[in-house]
Amino acid sequence: MNGSVRRRSKNSWELTIDLGRDSDGTRNRKYVSVKGTKSQAQQKLRELVSAWDKGVPLDPSNVTVGEFLGNWLSDYADINTGPRTAEGYRQKIELHITPNIGTIRLKKLAPQHVQNLYSQLTNKGLSARSVTHCHRVLKEALKYAVKWGLLAWNVCDAVSPPRAVRKEMKAMTFEEAQLFLTTAAKSPYGVFFFVSTYTGMRRSELLGLRWSSIDLDRGTISIHETLQRVTGQGLKTLPTKTASARRMIPVPKDVVTLLTGFRIKQQQDCEAIGVPWEQSDLVFRHPDLRPFHPDTLTHAFADVVKKAGISGVRLHDLRHTHASLMLREHVDPKTISARLGHSSVVITLDTYSHLLPGMQEEAIERFSQGMDEARGEDPATIF
Repeated sequence: MNGSVRRRSKNSWELTIDLGRDSDGTRNRKYVSVKGTKSQAQQKLRELVSAWDKGVPLDPSNVTVGEFLGNWLSDYADINTGPRTAEGYRQKIELHITPNIGTIRLKKLAPQHVQNLYSQLTNKGLSARSVTHCHRVLKEALKYAVKWGLLAWNVCDAVSPPRAVRKEMKAMTFEEAQLFLTTAAKSPYGVFFFVSTYTGMRRSELLGLRWSSIDLDRGTISIHETLQRVTGQGLKTLPTKTASARRMIPVPKDVVTLLTGFRIKQQQDCEAIGVPWEQSDLVFRHPDLRPFHPDTLTHAFADVVKKAGISGVRLHDLRHTHASLMLREHVDPKTISARLGHSSVVITLDTYSHLLPGMQEEAIERFSQGMDEARGEDPATIF
């Protein structure tokens, strides 16, 4: 498909898009007026041509919200996002958004339609957090409707989703963590739980960890892959979602010693059943080389904490425990952020901000003690 840009007046341009010929030979053209610089007009033309190539109609008068979202999922989300992200988008759209506002003409979509959607979802029992996720997905999709020239503006900018109350994470104390690991030692997945506690790695990162990514001599683990369940595709090895999640972290001698023995035992187990150990590089897997299913670890964790008499914690809370205990030992947040693979130290501080007040009290006490020692006299004698 071809297109051209023609100047109409100062900062005003007419875009002509050639849509080809009908069966009777009639040439079809689409004309769009835009304001701005010539380069902005040319960029708009490229976006419209790209949208047409993806099957998005240039005349949006009859396009419904449901039709647009379906196109956006297949033409953008499935191609430009990871499988798990695309799956999450599809779930929110097909379960919650399209059934409620899918029949509305895209051009007629108004803020009150979206606000009413959030009210309906809330009244049906959907949590504020889930409704907020729907808001983010719809807003992201409509951003492309604006970019492709189907909408003049993003109506989600004028709508506020319900405020989600952050659920405070649960972290174990040093004593609870040690009790947990002592109990976990009797579990077939004890090594997994030990490494999780000592590294703060995500479940998917541990399941995707390979021996080739571990340097036992240097005591480091390189994290660049995950193992995740993708609907319709089973377990898949995927790259980490962000650049910050790709990282190398040092591990203590206890982890090195445990992994060294674990690798030897793993080799022996493979030999005992006649399976070449080298065929699978995964650290955490069954003896027959099948990878662990994520749900298996979640259920095993629940069994261990129940036996240990610890309540209110999830498998993901081992990650929180690692970070919280490091904070309590006065490790700086930037180091913890890099270790956890957060994209910004702001995320780390926001997640664990509830720990900071007590830490500040300890810090000012240590500051005061240091000043007293340096002064060597009662402050009352100075003033």
